[in-house]
Amino acid sequence: MKLTWIGDNMKFTKMVAAGNDFVLYNGFEYNINNYSNLAIKSCDRHFGIGADGIMICEESDIADIKMIYYNSDGSRGEMCGNGIRCFSKYVYENDIIDKKIFTIETLAGIKTICLEINEKDIVEIIKVDMGKPIFASNKIPVNIDSNEVLLENIVIDGVGITFSAVLVGVPHIVIFVDDVRHIDINGLGKKLEVHSIFPKKTNVNFVEIVDRNNINIYTWERGAGRTLGCGTGSCAGVALGNKLGKLDKLVNVKTEGGELQVELKDNYEIYMKGEATTIYTGAMLDL
Repeated sequence: MKLTWIGDNMKFTKMVAAGNDFVLYNGFEYNINNYSNLAIKSCDRHFGIGADGIMICEESDIADIKMIYYNSDGSRGEMCGNGIRCFSKYVYENDIIDKKIFTIETLAGIKTICLEINEKDIVEIIKVDMGKPIFASNKIPVNIDSNEVLLENIVIDGVGITFSAVLVGVPHIVIFVDDVRHIDINGLGKKLEVHSIFPKKTNVNFVEIVDRNNINIYTWERGAGRTLGCGTGSCAGVALGNKLGKLDKLVNVKTEGGELQVELKDNYEIYMKGEATTIYTGAMLDL
């Protein structure tokens, strides 16, 4: 029998993947009456648990399980790349899913998961079929005359910035830079996220290319602000880098908080692979 959450004694698990941290809840045990409010309270780094977002598992009619994702500001997110790796590890190790290959329903479509398990039945690596990126400007969406958003210019505070854009479950722009130390990531990220050219707002990624198989990425996330990693942003960086002839199809991605690997198959089908770590479990007493 489910419990109706009224603000106390709700069990949670804190997890992290490539620097992105999350709070996960078992939706099979609780009836959560306000996801947005729960996200805001849970993610507060002073008065809550502290995280970039929350995820709740629920029953799905079209996949093995459903992932509900909310950003730290209480807004609903279609998908989260680092989050779905944490989610996959969580549902397997908590006996909610008993398969090593399974599907997850998200607002960005159904994602297929493949787990690498060690001899202790612990998930070590999670591989996610992220699907195909969408480059069409009206689908991302970006209000621009071009059919695709490749190396377009935008002016912020009198400074011209060259960016490209893609939809990888959620909208992303990628700015290729030679040296991120000379970039105001937070200042530019905050302004670009809400710029009028992006009707659904956007995630902002600054990418340094080390070589054709290695990049460093720095991210300002829509609805979460500066984060130490972003799975969908990493996929966006590789997809756009390859499309522009800057990167090969197999790329190691180093975020500020960790590493993952992105591989492009036929027709830009994206596979993301990396770890996820359980930090601790607990119960919210009063928020």
